Amino acid sequence: MSDVLFESDEKLYAVIGKNIKKYRTIAGLTQVQLCEKTGISLSYLTKLESAKCDKSVSLSFLNLLANTLNVDITVFFKESD
Repeated sequence: MSDVLFESDEKLYAVIGKNIKKYRTIAGLTQVQLCEKTGISLSYLTKLESAKCDKSVSLSFLNLLANTLNVDITVFFKESD
């Protein structure tokens, strides 16, 4: 069994958003700094990191974030305790 199963899209988006925030913080970047590095808008990043995020993200965008934050793209899909 895979440890990456989500009962809904909303749960998936929430996990991704939480992990974006987690790894951005670990990298020592503010939201503004990450936006400057990736070219995304602050309002979009704020929505993604929100606990009630309902925004889907593309794999190419997640790849950009992973490269910017120097993490493996799969970390965005892992639920943390």
